[in-house]
Amino acid sequence: MALIHICVVLALLLSVDTVAAADQPRDEIRFAVAAQFPPFQSRNPQGQLVGLNIDLGNALCVQLNVRCIWVDQVVVENFPALEARQFDAIMGMAPTSKRRRCAGFTDTLYPFTTRLVGRRASGLTPSVKSLKGKRVGVLLGSNREAFARSKWAPRGVIVKSFWLNDDLVRSLVAGEIDATLQGPVEIREALLDTDDGQDFDFLGQPVSAELLGDGVAIAVRKPDTALRNELNLALEQLIHNGEYLRIIQPYRLDVP
Repeated sequence: MALIHICVVLALLLSVDTVAAADQPRDEIRFAVAAQFPPFQSRNPQGQLVGLNIDLGNALCVQLNVRCIWVDQVVVENFPALEARQFDAIMGMAPTSKRRRCAGFTDTLYPFTTRLVGRRASGLTPSVKSLKGKRVGVLLGSNREAFARSKWAPRGVIVKSFWLNDDLVRSLVAGEIDATLQGPVEIREALLDTDDGQDFDFLGQPVSAELLGDGVAIAVRKPDTALRNELNLALEQLIHNGEYLRIIQPYRLDVP
């Protein structure tokens, strides 16, 4: 609740400045990103930012004929820094109702799906009845952690949070946790498509909830409708000219 109050106050204080700046030509977009979530955003061995969100952000900047500046963050959900103009937008967030109180969001960049992953022989399903007393790993600060702690933990599911997905996957393989809530794209790369993942699979049906969201978008300051509209138009153009499909195809997203 305190975060929501902070968001509202900051938005009111900065809305006048945003309107005043709207008439100035834009020559750059500063995207915030937390570079520890491959294959969406991470750093390669050379220290360069790589991943789906990076590719999409760079393509949007090219379409808008502006310079892309990437601001690496410890956590992606840094709305106070967004309002303080440390950057212009946050790349790659699920626009839940709670987050919409703090920021505006573009159209959906791509779908956001959540699956329970564990050993095939476990017989587990993504339900409280099946998971009661079991240990479920989630990434710290993620929508999936918020969902699991809100909906499952009070009913007997043991939720364990991890800072890095590599650590979470190692714990799953070692049997230190029984399952994990993951997106299909990242868990395929981190586990299912590897030698260690031969005994693991998606368990049950996808998990749907408002707390999880169903798509990924770009967060902007609420008063900055000009930037939101520009990004939406650029995304539409990327879809029409085929560049969008070229970017997302290697990531095997469940895109209609």
